Amino acid sequence: MAEVKVKPEVPDPVDIENRIIELCHQFPHGITDQVIQNDMPHMEAQQRAMAINRLLSMGQLDLLRSNAGLLYRIKESQNASKMKGSDNQEKLVYQIIEDAGNKGIWSRDIRYKSNLPLTEINKILKNLESKKLIKAVKSVAASKKKVYMLYNLQPDRSVTGGAWYSDQDFESEFVEVLNQQCFKFLQSKAEAARESKQNPMIQRNSSFASSHEVWKYICELGISKVELSMEDIETILNTLIYDGKVEMTIIAAKEGTVGSVDGQMKLYRAVSPLIQPTGLVRTPCGLCPVFDDCHEGGEISPSNCIYMTEWLEF
Repeated sequence: MAEVKVKPEVPDPVDIENRIIELCHQFPHGITDQVIQNDMPHMEAQQRAMAINRLLSMGQLDLLRSNAGLLYRIKESQNASKMKGSDNQEKLVYQIIEDAGNKGIWSRDIRYKSNLPLTEINKILKNLESKKLIKAVKSVAASKKKVYMLYNLQPDRSVTGGAWYSDQDFESEFVEVLNQQCFKFLQSKAEAARESKQNPMIQRNSSFASSHEVWKYICELGISKVELSMEDIETILNTLIYDGKVEMTIIAAKEGTVGSVDGQMKLYRAVSPLIQPTGLVRTPCGLCPVFDDCHEGGEISPSNCIYMTEWLEF
């Protein structure tokens, strides 16, 4: 009697796609082709490839590269609508840029992660920029270096330099003005405390000002064209501490107190040095980092030192 062979039932492509989506939800970090194959061992490779390609073309999956090979990950609905109609290479580059966050990523790193030719990457980047999906931002770390990030992201301070940089140039005059005004405010606070004629402990305590008070004073002056944060002001106050003009203390604060962070508040006050620095320290030579290399007739010498000239003129 001849053996009867039963032809296996061909699974519905929609069912395959739905199962792949379910697997992606079970493994949100991504699944490999082997995971799909283990879950549906009777499915042919061609059917599996067709289902995956259809999900990629509809923008429901992300295509990633890892040490284990290609990864398929569920895509958020918002990103799916943005990348609808894009090819797999473009989606891969977009995903790499998205993972970089607001610190951005260099084109060389995109090339390394995507394993795509540089010419192809440049073409994809221009296309994504034209769609306003990504943007290029100049980094203060290198004048000719551009990093790419999603179009709607605010660049990290490490990229732009924060409030102290304008078009990659350090605003030294702006920083100096802020330095002077912060110190002036703390000095006025200390003078008002001395004039109160109260006991020394109360005078000392009332001479302190929180970083929020200093920040509010600077904002009310209107000397900054950019919006300054409390962190920016604390950076300026730190320079005053390093100069020996200001001291800081940290106190416990009630939850919700203005200017407090994690139940703590930073307080600052202007101080006067106990003794005046010696004459040698006040000269440029006293703080010169190349003092040991300075000698007459050399490339660095007192006769051509611009800092010594400025100090003598002063």
